Amino acid sequence: MRRLPSIAAGLALALCVGLAAPAARADLYQWTDAEGVTHYTNVRPRGVRNVRVVVTGGRDGPERRSAAGDRVPARDRSPDRYSRFDAHIREAARIYQLPEAFIRAVMRVESDFDPNVVSRVGAMGLMQLMPGTAAGMGVRDPFDPRENILGGVRYLRVLANGFNGDLVLTIAAYNAGEGAVVRYGGVPPYDETRRYVQNVLRYYYAFRAAELGSSPQP
Repeated sequence: MRRLPSIAAGLALALCVGLAAPAARADLYQWTDAEGVTHYTNVRPRGVRNVRVVVTGGRDGPERRSAAGDRVPARDRSPDRYSRFDAHIREAARIYQLPEAFIRAVMRVESDFDPNVVSRVGAMGLMQLMPGTAAGMGVRDPFDPRENILGGVRYLRVLANGFNGDLVLTIAAYNAGEGAVVRYGGVPPYDETRRYVQNVLRYYYAFRAAELGSSPQP
């Protein structure tokens, strides 16, 4: 079983749990509390001032809006997106001691390297961070590619540490949650998670081969 490299220092985390059930619309709201912590939720908070809508679901699907309220295209299909974030990937790989090919594989399966995509359950950006995970990983703007990548890779590092560097379990936990992997003592018996693990591994080995120059990049 291939294992991911470990790092000595642990990470101080404040993971948010207990997300509310999805609302009918795909709206996501952001606000900052008195302690400076930024929160994201798909249910409009009550009694909170200065709430900003960062994603709104319309007839054509979710779209992001800037702080000024300007519409930003919800999808990025430009060919250069596959190389545009190389510097951020290298930075995250260096900081959290994870292979670049592994990060690329997760990103490929999660968002296809689209920094603006929002899933129907509210996962955001390149590595599809849920609002609670984004907040827990210190991501203030999930649609900022660098912030999203660093937060997503930090979460992968946390999972890898928790599963002693086990590559397969780390991938499964990123999809199904750490609790599900612990509960089942391995990859959970979910069709989606099993397909997810297979796809990430397939891209991981393809990206590794591309780095070594033995095959074209997927």
